[in-house]
Amino acid sequence: MSKSDFNLSHQNKSIESKIVASLERIAQAFRVLLWQEGKEFALTPIQVQVLIFLYYHSDEKCKVSYLAHEFNMTKATISDAIKALEQKKLITKKPEPHDTRSYIIGLTAHGEAVAVKTSMFSKEIFKPVDKLHPDDKENLLLSLLDIIRHLNRSEVITIQRMCLTCAYYQSSPGGQKHFCSLLNQPLRTSDLRVDCPEHLAK
Repeated sequence: MSKSDFNLSHQNKSIESKIVASLERIAQAFRVLLWQEGKEFALTPIQVQVLIFLYYHSDEKCKVSYLAHEFNMTKATISDAIKALEQKKLITKKPEPHDTRSYIIGLTAHGEAVAVKTSMFSKEIFKPVDKLHPDDKENLLLSLLDIIRHLNRSEVITIQRMCLTCAYYQSSPGGQKHFCSLLNQPLRTSDLRVDCPEHLAK
């Protein structure tokens, strides 16, 4: 690529650059929605994201080191977010049974309530997606998964628990058919997961 995707004279002649610019707008919308949702509880976007992650993921993933990889941030940044959430009495910390230097982060009852409330921040993005034709939804999902896989391979983003990066996943040469060897069954495009609890990295 020799020209910026944000150079308008180039962008307006390039569908690829228009798509990239559109994704940037959507990323901006996520930031705005996170800020808006966090205002009620005086939470920053990353604090909201951490709360939501803790609510929906298993204990082995609820540690500072894992969260740092998950959100592509330093341990110090995540530790600051955890400290703020602890001061707001939204989380608890319990030592790991086999490693007293590490701890598992959990949610208080109030933290769970806030996580449930704030996890609905994406509803305005869901609405137009919900209106798409089923075929368009499948094509969009496949395209986004391909983009995420490329970003993961390029080490722009780290941890990914989606089917396309899983050791259990198999696909036909053209990528039209999908199969999960863990479930031992074919997958429809709509079955492909972005975040799978049984994910095994290749």
